[in-house]
Amino acid sequence: MLEAAKGIIVLVAGFTLFAFIHGDVQSFSEQLVSNLHFDPAEHFPRIFGTLSSGLTDSNLRLFALIAGIYSTMRFIEAYGLWFARTWAEWFALVSCCVYLPIELYELAKGVSWLKICFFLVNLAIALYLASVLRRNRKARHLVKEGRGG
Repeated sequence: MLEAAKGIIVLVAGFTLFAFIHGDVQSFSEQLVSNLHFDPAEHFPRIFGTLSSGLTDSNLRLFALIAGIYSTMRFIEAYGLWFARTWAEWFALVSCCVYLPIELYELAKGVSWLKICFFLVNLAIALYLASVLRRNRKARHLVKEGRGG
């Protein structure tokens, strides 16, 4: 269910980005910061404003496409896990491990506690998923031996 929820959230975000093609993203971001009563001079609202001012229609299309691909992957994984497909367990492991090189790259650029935590949590999840796959593989092998012997 979590994977499907991630897929839905990212799909909505992708359609939202797509809706802003030929729109004024900068004005929307300023209005959003204002409506949420954030101080535009603060760090995160300022970053949000800077990022939104540099968005072009081609950037928005690309981000919408990436969101579509990502949400499709989450839906495929959710389907496979819901119906207990072995390939979905492998899919989950690979999709988890994809982020590890990116996190290592970010750590190489500069160490922070947040980056270390993200990396360690993702690594722990990947190791857990690998151990589950190994345990399930052994269990399936024992079942086959029991039937064949």
